[in-house]
Amino acid sequence: MNWDIYIKRFKSFLTIEKSLSPNSVQAYIRDIQKLADFVAINELNLQVEDIEYKHLQDFLSWINKKGLEANSQARIISGIKAFYKFLLLEDVININPTELLESPKTGRKLPTVLSIEEINKLIDTIDLSKEGGERNKAMLETLYGCGLRVSELLNLQVSNIYFNDGFIRIVGKGDKERLTPIGYTALKQIRIYIEEVRSHQNIAPGNEDILFLNKRGRKLSRVMIFNLIKDLAELCGIKKKISPHTFRHSFATHLVDGGADLRAVQEMLGHESITTTEIYTHLDRSYLQTTIQQFHPRYKSTKN
Repeated sequence: MNWDIYIKRFKSFLTIEKSLSPNSVQAYIRDIQKLADFVAINELNLQVEDIEYKHLQDFLSWINKKGLEANSQARIISGIKAFYKFLLLEDVININPTELLESPKTGRKLPTVLSIEEINKLIDTIDLSKEGGERNKAMLETLYGCGLRVSELLNLQVSNIYFNDGFIRIVGKGDKERLTPIGYTALKQIRIYIEEVRSHQNIAPGNEDILFLNKRGRKLSRVMIFNLIKDLAELCGIKKKISPHTFRHSFATHLVDGGADLRAVQEMLGHESITTTEIYTHLDRSYLQTTIQQFHPRYKSTKN
């Protein structure tokens, strides 16, 4: 069976030519493997190049019966389409069987966003007298102040903070670099953390340039950041289900609400496509809808 050979080639293509992260590559491979499993389980005796549109339709029925949600099905279809585009590029096939394949309709879920008041409340809840307090405040100020992904925060290097210029250099998805502005509040808190805490730590080898460290002088884990935010939300009475990514969503939403240019926000977030950034304009519309529902007298009277 030639599935394994072409899946390995596709994996190399995604890693080397597309420069995708290991997690993204594995997600693609899992999706293609589902199609290969479908072929094997149903004893179809089909090679990669033998797959036709009708087989893919049967495959979609198969995964649908397994109870996969529309979003999961859409992701799998996207992965299979990418795989067959690759095979077309490599001249393994002459006709792309996925060309007419349609993804199930998925409602675009609007992310949870914190208000400016909630952001302030959450950061103010941090106890600076406790171990890790100054570091935690610097982390959250940076998350919100720059709209970083949690991985970008954890990998942020001291040498990539340009204090005088008000910028930080970020290594984002696919090792793509970008320069992001950082405000006075976040920079001030980073300085305090570096001077009063980090400079007195014993730093583990290999972590000398990592900005945010645990008490053993090593890079922090994602779980630690998630737990910190969850605990702070409980302490200050925020009932929303939030995560480190909520700070990124809030950063973008507050900029768009304030009238920021969408292209500028796209650049700061490191989005490849403007359509990804456009979700924050939908959030703004959602806010307007909520406002009219709550306060417009004519709307209220028609609902009662």
